[in-house]
Amino acid sequence: MLVRSSAVLVTMRGQSFLKHLKTRALFNGQGLCIPVFYSPRIETILLSEASPKQLMFNCHILQNEASGKYSNLEGVPKALLPGVGGKKLLDFWWAAVNTRQVFNEVYLVTNADKYKYFERWATANDFPVENIINDGTTTYSGRLGSVGDFDLVLRNKKIEDDVLLVAGDMLFQDHKFDVLQVVHYFKGKRITKFYEKPREGDTKSRLASVVFYCFRKQTLNTVPQYLSDHLEVDQRCFGNYMQYLVNDSHIPVYGMKLPTGFQLIGQVSLADYEKWLSYFSDKKSNQRTQQPYTAKAYARIGLIGNPSDGFNGKTISLSIRNFWSEATIVESRDLVLVPHPLNDPTEFGSLGDLHVISRKEGYFGGLRLLQATCKKFYQYCSEQGIQSFPFHFDLCSVQNRAAEEELYLKYDTNIPRQVGLAGSSAIVTATMQCLMHFFDITDLDMKKPLQPQFILDVEMEELFINAGLQDRVIQVYEGLVYMDFSKEIFKAQGHGDYQPLDMSLLPSMWLAYIRNPSDSGKIHNNVSERWRNGDSEVMEAMTTFAQLTDQARQALETKDHNKLRELMDDNFDLRRKLYGDDVIGAENLQMVNLARQHGSCAKFPGSGGAVIGFCPDADNLKHLKKAFQSEGFVFCDVSPNPPQVKTRKNSQLS
Repeated sequence: MLVRSSAVLVTMRGQSFLKHLKTRALFNGQGLCIPVFYSPRIETILLSEASPKQLMFNCHILQNEASGKYSNLEGVPKALLPGVGGKKLLDFWWAAVNTRQVFNEVYLVTNADKYKYFERWATANDFPVENIINDGTTTYSGRLGSVGDFDLVLRNKKIEDDVLLVAGDMLFQDHKFDVLQVVHYFKGKRITKFYEKPREGDTKSRLASVVFYCFRKQTLNTVPQYLSDHLEVDQRCFGNYMQYLVNDSHIPVYGMKLPTGFQLIGQVSLADYEKWLSYFSDKKSNQRTQQPYTAKAYARIGLIGNPSDGFNGKTISLSIRNFWSEATIVESRDLVLVPHPLNDPTEFGSLGDLHVISRKEGYFGGLRLLQATCKKFYQYCSEQGIQSFPFHFDLCSVQNRAAEEELYLKYDTNIPRQVGLAGSSAIVTATMQCLMHFFDITDLDMKKPLQPQFILDVEMEELFINAGLQDRVIQVYEGLVYMDFSKEIFKAQGHGDYQPLDMSLLPSMWLAYIRNPSDSGKIHNNVSERWRNGDSEVMEAMTTFAQLTDQARQALETKDHNKLRELMDDNFDLRRKLYGDDVIGAENLQMVNLARQHGSCAKFPGSGGAVIGFCPDADNLKHLKKAFQSEGFVFCDVSPNPPQVKTRKNSQLS
């Protein structure tokens, strides 16, 4: 392993990587591995020290430190300074790479001035002394530069394998960080631009790279070529070398996001060293006492246009606070998913009780949604080059036994089942948001317009749930959203067009649903199959749904609520014509008829089991509510859910 205090800036296709070099700001985030290729034989090189001039400068600081607190550290190399918990910085890195099954050998390179310090460290830590390479330099002017030291190790040890290179004088936030996961799972994104010491205005990137590189053996021949072309020692740092590989040589270089913060201390002052040590010590303490994080996703009502979201149509949807699903995540030794006592029952009062519950609720609860989301999230991180895998975590419910050491791992929901209010996708959405928060996956890593597709993929690809994007879009965006799912837009940008609308434009709405719905006896339809076969009636209907949506948007923006009522009724009538009364169901038709008898519009908010509408006349609304309740339906006033500002831990980017 090589330890060095170099810093670089790169720009990736799809996202960027940056470090603020002047302030030596903490990488609130992940280092960048450039590139990683797995091989049965991988050599590890630790760059261990700054230049003698910098060492003399830092010793001078210690000599003038009045308290004498650090007098015992005078002359000690930066990589051997105390880190979190008093352990030397190099101890952490040696522990991280000391895995012989993957790394064939581990080397450390230093200068002659500090060689004896590292020799003594090696003896005490079972590091092979013969693997410490002395570059022979004792003066600043005679230094080789970090790339020169790298070349020295390659030549001295005749290395012809893949190489992992790390700066040993580097703090990192989470000491459970597993470097092997980088080797095994790295795929990453192609880096298209790389900057060393960028000036203000060079880039808008706020992501960074640290000295944590993996080089494929075929790339190693570029090192002597680079050195022969760059004779000035100031040019022989890894930032310039990486810039050369990416920008000049156009060699494929890939970046991977890592799940922890890094901070080089090779060129910082004593005050900065104390600051960063305190910061990372606090981070470690926080990790030990990390509190569960809860994410909540809300039910939705499709105001207009549904079900065309599954058929390249358009919809307007509203997030409502009446009903929600939530998941909570907390770090733990194992990943544990415990069934919800109501939705995933494992105990029954009798065989007859099991029969009644199974007949009414079916066999599919929420546990499968958690499991499928975790599987898909892991897959996504692997494909995108985001290392989330070393951590262990539990999915938990807020309903835990606080008095006990372990959390009971549950999700929770109050969204009525089987009434078309997006209960399943709410559980997936909440779980996804928990995972994103815990692993510090930001909207840069999984762009917001693509998150609904991830949720839909969980349901369709993993669980074979036939659905459209509307529910997932509104649960990600919240508020009131206009959605266009046309083929042309998807082809152009890879996702639909999602435009937030002003919620104050809405009239006061109501929601009614069947008290005790059941899967038993539901009639399946063939609309999807007809759509795929190009059935003219279905194609025309979906076009009409989209047109109704555009007209409804105009009615909202002009506050023409009478027109909106007509359009909502038209939406239901078209759906009824297309699907037929057997599919719509007698109870659903009863609710729609009740609403219209009392001067209200009515339509499905989703797939059936509930209806929504609004009543301009307050007296009619009172009679409407009593009528629904008298017939055994549940009736409630809609409480719109405005877009929430998500609170999360500081984003860790690199």
